Amino acid sequence: MGTAPPARERAPDYPRPPRLEPSTRRVRVVLGGVTILDSTRCWRVLETWHPPSWYIPAEDFCAGSLLRAPGASFCEWKGEAIYWDLVGGGSRAARAAWSYPSPTPAYAAIAGHVALYAGRVDACFVDEDQVLPQPGGFYGGWITPDVEGPFKGAPGTEGW
Repeated sequence: MGTAPPARERAPDYPRPPRLEPSTRRVRVVLGGVTILDSTRCWRVLETWHPPSWYIPAEDFCAGSLLRAPGASFCEWKGEAIYWDLVGGGSRAARAAWSYPSPTPAYAAIAGHVALYAGRVDACFVDEDQVLPQPGGFYGGWITPDVEGPFKGAPGTEGW
């Protein structure tokens, strides 16, 4: 007997400021044909008009699959982000992941966790469902069958 799928969620109903919630759903990431991450210890960040961003403990990534990349950015909610290259199976995905080493107090739980762009690796999975990347190249949300849009990120949606 399989696990019942989660209830369907609507991205327009997610809050602003974003909500942080723990998840024990299985998250896997494949790069260069190998699994570089397999975890059930994640956090989801839920923000209006965005599919969830998944934050996974850095120690759940395979050894050597996270390499510090240049640059930083700032989120009004979470603070300063740093970037990571992902490495696996002979492939390197530049600036494919980010983290908040010292997030604001409301997001302290994601310190030591890494999020990534689903479109910059071979595949990401939540449970057995392959993730679709959030539209556009700026945001890093993961679209799964249990989340419906519309989603911010495509041309013309920047002002939502």
